[in-house]
Amino acid sequence: MLINEQTKIAALLKHNPDALEAIITISPDFKKLRNPILRKIMAGRTSISMASKIGGCSPEDFFRTLQPLGFEVDKNRIIEEEKEPENKALPDYLKNLPPEKLVAFDVRAMLAEGNDPLKYIQQKVKALEVGQVLKIINTFEPIPLIKLLEKQGFQSHVKYINASCIETYFYNESKQQGAINLDTETESSGDWDILLKRYENKLKEIDVRHLEMPMPMMTILENLEQLPDDMALYVNHKRVPVFLLTELKDRGFDYRIKEIQEGEVYLLIFKSL
Repeated sequence: MLINEQTKIAALLKHNPDALEAIITISPDFKKLRNPILRKIMAGRTSISMASKIGGCSPEDFFRTLQPLGFEVDKNRIIEEEKEPENKALPDYLKNLPPEKLVAFDVRAMLAEGNDPLKYIQQKVKALEVGQVLKIINTFEPIPLIKLLEKQGFQSHVKYINASCIETYFYNESKQQGAINLDTETESSGDWDILLKRYENKLKEIDVRHLEMPMPMMTILENLEQLPDDMALYVNHKRVPVFLLTELKDRGFDYRIKEIQEGEVYLLIFKSL
């Protein structure tokens, strides 16, 4: 197979599955490709050029690693510079925004350490004064957070900086900032044992504790899409997934949560009766 900087990662893996482990040796950032869901989402739209920027390496590193697997570099093809995603025009609330009205919060280091920034984002949101804009700096578009805050009356704007930096802005023109609530009520686990009995022999169990955000939520939703209506999903989690709970209600699912201790949480998810 002839490859160049614009060859998609998905094409490499389809041609030779052994390319997965070879690519992972290039940069630790590529270990995430071992997750089948993340691989499905990212590989199809990520080229060697884009992946090189994410992994802090060069296309030549890819070529050198992949050639022993039978890949050939297309030296005759003229490579056009790959265009980055186009950003939408700035909304009015960001135009001429005074610097003192912008509250920036970079969550990349927290996510890299496996920590959930939700409670800190809650604090930032609740502390916003009238006219202030919250800027979340992340490595991906925080769609669950956007959906959750939009339900609280916030407007949002996503700005692509580069492959490893995305800025998301949130603004609420309402003067009743104190009424903002990001907390989601969790369902009582009082009937936990009853529901377990009801779905006896009809449980699908998954463990998402080892996954980095936002993969736990994506993995759970992926499994729910394939779950028969008469079955329940039993999830081993390390925290209460607040963003997920809102999404479950929107999709017609009910749930129960059983918190055992710090880092040990179980969820039972099933179709609303």
